[in-house]
Amino acid sequence: MKKVIYLKNKPIGDGKITIQSMTNTPTCDAEKTLSQINALAEAGADFVRVSVPDLASADAVKEICLKSPLPVIGDIHFAYEPALRAIENGIAKIRINPSNMPEKGLKAVVRMCAEYKVPIRVGVNKGSVKKNVTPQELVSLTLDAAKKIEDLGWDRLVLAVKTSDPSETVKAYRLLYEKTDYPLHIGLTEAGTPKYGLLKSAISIGSLLIDGIGDTVRVSLTGDPIQEIYAAKDLLIACGIEKNFVDVISCPTCARTEIDVENLALRIQKLTSKIKKSLKIAVMGCVVNGIGEGKSADFGVAGGKKKSIIFAKGDILKTVPNEEIESALIGLIEEYADE
Repeated sequence: MKKVIYLKNKPIGDGKITIQSMTNTPTCDAEKTLSQINALAEAGADFVRVSVPDLASADAVKEICLKSPLPVIGDIHFAYEPALRAIENGIAKIRINPSNMPEKGLKAVVRMCAEYKVPIRVGVNKGSVKKNVTPQELVSLTLDAAKKIEDLGWDRLVLAVKTSDPSETVKAYRLLYEKTDYPLHIGLTEAGTPKYGLLKSAISIGSLLIDGIGDTVRVSLTGDPIQEIYAAKDLLIACGIEKNFVDVISCPTCARTEIDVENLALRIQKLTSKIKKSLKIAVMGCVVNGIGEGKSADFGVAGGKKKSIIFAKGDILKTVPNEEIESALIGLIEEYADE
């Protein structure tokens, strides 16, 4: 049975996939960091990670943790003293990479985590390992690190084996999933700028989610961390994990298209973005196969030259002038949402 760990009162590993991001403000500036944390919470984040590179940042963690609407994770590299102070100051979880922390520091951090009941994410990234390793070797290093922490008396762990290569990342996580019961933090490290970073993240994270692998997700993109939350939410929707949303499907358009499919689909998507119920809407450009292609939809339109067919589950409901398509669909959607 998979282990479940808690950050304050929020679980990782209970079957619900959580979303997180990382602030890019100076952690020592508590006001700026809290402002960004509040924005991340508003966007839908479950957790937030802050870098703790020095004691000034660890001191600021006290105010940040007191005022944050989200459990705060401390990101630690090399120096272990900031980790100890961050734990004392209320951090909800510590992320460490045992390969870049001295033995003395690792023991001190683990013992204090055990004392304060603070979970640890063991994040062994390929880029931080001295030699070029295979996915199998990366998994072995991670499991060895977890065993070392267990031997020090603490087992509230989350594991991660990130690389910047989608194929390697997927292989590593699939291997790790077979070898551990610990919750897994999944993502692609150093994914890059939003366009290709999102594509690479979708390939790797999406492949894992569809396989049922992953308990908490970060989509790592260069830039505004708020966009990481929106990207992660979209990934959960695209993978069929988050079902309480309006799914707008539409045809790719061709010479038979009689209505403005692109703009109509975008308008319907925007107008229904806040509805938290499972609903599928089809926007199809013609009547040749529009109803058949959209028969899985709860409601849909098949475009005609001047009038279009409104249908439900493939059954025709009515015909409306093209200028009334949007209002007809929105009316049906609102009626459904109010039930």
